[in-house]
Amino acid sequence: MADREALIGALAALPPAHTLDVACGTGYLTRHLPGAITGLDQSPSMIEIASARLPEADFITADALPLPAPDAAFERIFTGHFYGHLEDPHAFLAEARRVAGELVIADSAVRPDHEPVEWQERVLNDGSRHEVYKRYFTGAGLVEELGGGEVLHEGPWFVLVRLAL
Repeated sequence: MADREALIGALAALPPAHTLDVACGTGYLTRHLPGAITGLDQSPSMIEIASARLPEADFITADALPLPAPDAAFERIFTGHFYGHLEDPHAFLAEARRVAGELVIADSAVRPDHEPVEWQERVLNDGSRHEVYKRYFTGAGLVEELGGGEVLHEGPWFVLVRLAL
């Protein structure tokens, strides 16, 4: 998929930085971030997969709020497909400002087959069902919500925005 490759290219083109990847999941996008990486996820199984994918990175099993890091511990906070699940992102943004000087967000682009804001049912492999909050973004809309920044990528599936904190 061309949009996925363009997103990965935009991530790889970032200047190297000491980065905390919040909600890193399996490390699929994490592995394309340049610099020293620490991945954070609440799921031990996701951390296990990410650790195998990026043996040179550090990983933390923890919740995203509050961020388990001291003030100014990182140069960059990155999050891929986490920000759009936050009903009220103010606490996350405050934590990002506390912990790093830059925030990079990759998330889902507005698409005609979804409402910009919706609740979705997710069925896990174990058969359990969960309702999740999900938002979709335009690059300009995300920059406006963040109060500034720049759009690094905007395609039919993904947006990528960078903000100096």
